[in-house]
Amino acid sequence: MKRITIITGHYGSGKTEFSINYALDLMQQGKKTALVDLDIANVYFRSRERQAFLEEAGIEVHSNIYHSDISADLPAIAPSIRKVLENHTYHTVIDAGGNETGAMILNQFARHFLEEEHDMLYVVNANRPETRTLEGAMYHYHRICDESGLRISGLINNTHMLRETEAADVLKGYQLCHEISEKEGIPLIYSCCTEEILIKLKETDAMPVDFNPYRIRLYMRPSWLDR
Repeated sequence: MKRITIITGHYGSGKTEFSINYALDLMQQGKKTALVDLDIANVYFRSRERQAFLEEAGIEVHSNIYHSDISADLPAIAPSIRKVLENHTYHTVIDAGGNETGAMILNQFARHFLEEEHDMLYVVNANRPETRTLEGAMYHYHRICDESGLRISGLINNTHMLRETEAADVLKGYQLCHEISEKEGIPLIYSCCTEEILIKLKETDAMPVDFNPYRIRLYMRPSWLDR
């Protein structure tokens, strides 16, 4: 993976959850890590909601120019974002907004996204109504590319049903991403699943050779979902 990783996808794909997990993994590998929250369109489940937790882990978080609760939802991007894009000592994860609306914001940072400097990954949740078919997933795929002016370089299978996710859900997402991969000629980078599901896949010998499992933890959902 390159120094800048842009995470895109349909609303509800789980791109924010993946962004947080991936940033934490980079930090644990000893990399100087920043997470940029560019989701200024959707007011729910944004990575900056976990800013204190991420900063305690050693990750810089950049998002809104305002820091008070009363104005936290105003669509004003902090100029400090450019620091972590320009400084080559940082490994930067960008949590882009959902769909083409969120992808449009990437345009103002286009000069920082040199081909050799960045990857843009498309997160797929095959349980979402608009991306559960190849046609639906490809529609949002191309809309994101068209609006951002950037090329998607890899896929993330993050098919889930929150705490009710089963191994069959993840395998369904793998099959869909495999179709997209063949159609567009880009790799399936990871298939996200919890440790419990990964154990089930190994026990039943149901995991494809190129499944590329990525262990994910849920940081964006409130604790009451565990009950």
